[in-house]
Amino acid sequence: MSIESLRSQILNLVTEYHRQAFPAAEFIPGQTAVPVSGRVFDATEMQYLVDSALDFWLTAGRFAAEFERDFAEFMGTRYALLVNSGSSANLLALSALTSPKLGRRQLQPGHEVITAAAGFPTTVNPIVQNGLVPVFADVEIPAYNVDVSRLEEALSPQTKAIILAHTLGNPFDAAAVADFARQNGLWFIEDCCDAVGSTLGGQMVGAFGDLATVSFYPAHHITMGEGGAVLTNNPQLKTLVESFRDWGRDCWCAPGQDNTCGKRFRQQAGGLPAGYDHKYTYSHLGYNLKATDMQAAVGLAQLNKLPGFIAARRRNFGRLFDGLQDLQDVFILPRAAPDSKPAWFGFAPAVRPDAPCSRREVIEHLESRRIATRLLFGGNLIRQPAYRNVNYRPVGHLPNTDFVMNNVFWLGVYPGLTDDMLDYMLDTLHSLVKLQSATVGK
Repeated sequence: MSIESLRSQILNLVTEYHRQAFPAAEFIPGQTAVPVSGRVFDATEMQYLVDSALDFWLTAGRFAAEFERDFAEFMGTRYALLVNSGSSANLLALSALTSPKLGRRQLQPGHEVITAAAGFPTTVNPIVQNGLVPVFADVEIPAYNVDVSRLEEALSPQTKAIILAHTLGNPFDAAAVADFARQNGLWFIEDCCDAVGSTLGGQMVGAFGDLATVSFYPAHHITMGEGGAVLTNNPQLKTLVESFRDWGRDCWCAPGQDNTCGKRFRQQAGGLPAGYDHKYTYSHLGYNLKATDMQAAVGLAQLNKLPGFIAARRRNFGRLFDGLQDLQDVFILPRAAPDSKPAWFGFAPAVRPDAPCSRREVIEHLESRRIATRLLFGGNLIRQPAYRNVNYRPVGHLPNTDFVMNNVFWLGVYPGLTDDMLDYMLDTLHSLVKLQSATVGK
């Protein structure tokens, strides 16, 4: 039997294996778990994964190259650079701006970077890890994105960059932030890890900043298991991100390739002897944060399903939003930003301070009925133990960020949720409010 025939037979068996190993399960309210997120896949992802494994090309290869090209096209950017996680993508995007090759625009220790305190730690951590100072601006309710009106107040002579996340897929006003950055000579990084497919003014998020990042963790819009990407339209920034991703090397040859510049042994750098092998010349203190072809293969299969995944997230969000209209005296419901079309990551109600039940009571009630909940990530990051000794500058007292910390939670809208699950979530919230209201009224 030929290699091609064997490969075809193996992939056909994978389809049969998937059918038997992952059958559809019946939803039983109160017994079946209702997750906030999860992988959604079929036999195609398993076929792509096995196909890549049969190549036994263990680093980035043909699947990675195809994914980078197709994902960049989807996101409307010139380049997409595959990395091993969304957190690594943030680290690389910020680290690239510390390169001496940027001249006077190089970020240096002590420079300030504007961000938001309400969010996920790895949006902020690269600032600290690079010896920079995070400047924390407050957020708006109920969008839970940065209050753009506070950016001017956040600015100082030491401010050199902005990094902000589109919270739970709801776009912040990236156009206004981009204008502010240009006017003040600041770098601008968009963290789109929760927002792949969200648009603002008809334009895909990720195309407003100098750099953007995404995550392919199983909770996100598509998954590779682990994985992420850095997006940019700037050729110089692309080269710098690749250098920091690939050990800090000066060479830009793809894995398995040599001498694409034609000058491998004809250059001189630093104190190295003339003609030192360019493949072993390092221009940055870099990392090894590459992804594998097997990860990329899964991502490529997922990418074909991304439009459907986004549509399902929007539909599920709408079902929860419509179903909770009669409880707005208890919950502040999340709302899309003006002129935006979010690819929602989650549905985040806030429990009003005068509600008959506390947030803790709400989430304990939901969890006891096997409905998973999450808080809005780190709440107010400056209250977290990890930031106790970090040098930062807050813009005011951050009252809305504290409100997020104390009152907000979120529920899933991912494509694996069924109508029965969503109805069960709504019924559970209504029954809790009815019970608490009756108790308070006694």
